Amino acid sequence: MLVSPDRAGSGSYKWDEYPGTIPLWVADMDFATAPCVINALRRRVEHGVFGYTLVRDEYYEALTRWFASRHGYTFTRNDVIYTSGVVPALSAIIKALVRPGDGVIVMTPVYNCFFSSIRNNGCRIVECPLVTVSAGEGEFSYRMDFDAFDRLAADSANTMLLLCNPHNPGGRVWTPEELRSVRDICACHGVQVVSDEIHCELTMPGYAYTPYGTVDPEAIVCVSPSKAFNTAGLQIANIISTSARKRALIDRAININEVCDVNPFGVEALIAAYSDEGAVWLDGLKECLADNWEYTRRFFHNRFPQCALARLEATYLPWADISSLGLTGTEFARMAEEKCRVKINDGAMYGDDRYIRLNIACPRPRLEEAFGRIMKSDF
Repeated sequence: MLVSPDRAGSGSYKWDEYPGTIPLWVADMDFATAPCVINALRRRVEHGVFGYTLVRDEYYEALTRWFASRHGYTFTRNDVIYTSGVVPALSAIIKALVRPGDGVIVMTPVYNCFFSSIRNNGCRIVECPLVTVSAGEGEFSYRMDFDAFDRLAADSANTMLLLCNPHNPGGRVWTPEELRSVRDICACHGVQVVSDEIHCELTMPGYAYTPYGTVDPEAIVCVSPSKAFNTAGLQIANIISTSARKRALIDRAININEVCDVNPFGVEALIAAYSDEGAVWLDGLKECLADNWEYTRRFFHNRFPQCALARLEATYLPWADISSLGLTGTEFARMAEEKCRVKINDGAMYGDDRYIRLNIACPRPRLEEAFGRIMKSDF
């Protein structure tokens, strides 16, 4: 059973940055994490000493066992570099493997921190826009533009692809066929692939996540339990690479960026999350998110039938094209906050301001209240 404590006044960025609004923006959930994680953290707190952390064998065993058994993705502890988050991981990987001034390809719209990680390392953002296709029932989906991607990858000044798998904010679960096409194009042109797979656990019914590392063992993959188990504040993530040379370069960049140390709570949380108990809790969470997605679809089809909603295959972050209302995403988000006291994300931060992004990882009554306010407003 999912528990949703009151987060207002708890020091939550999502809740306390804009007090008095219903927050459907920052990508964390309003559900307490799995009981097995809470119990593991409670035991660690009761120990009372919080010195420097040794990442012990149980950590690597839990990580490798989880991905092998749940996703068919096998790697060893020697392939793993731990760090404090996926974004610090991406920044360190770019620092380690891309020369300043070189291009890093991203398939837009995409997670906003991809842009900052590239810019902060003195590299160029090279956009390869995704293509929208009808998904029926007033919805759309994205596909990769492989012709455009091949042209960009053929440019020797573009040396890396940052892949988002599953995709945020587009909600796509890339198929094995799509991922193999990415692999083949990148292999042909010598482009390195780094795949952010932080949302990998959060697939909707009927969709299956394919770890990019299972189709391209040369790739670098970043994973974390933080999205699926709502533990972002505990700051733990892992970089997976089978190349000893690349791991050495990345490890040096991790140390240069001072993100080589992790806290004891992140370690304990991962071990507990990637367990049989954690798996049962996660399956229940996914049922709740799927129900909220169906409710969101009905709301949009009734309230904004002229607005196309992206078919959500993964994540808890619906993405909607509101351009038919004659508004930008920025304008819609501002009106939602000012008129409805509902906080959402505009699409500009992801590279396309025709859209808005919502967070539906909350109890149904809260979602109903937020949508009810929007229903009554004049957009």
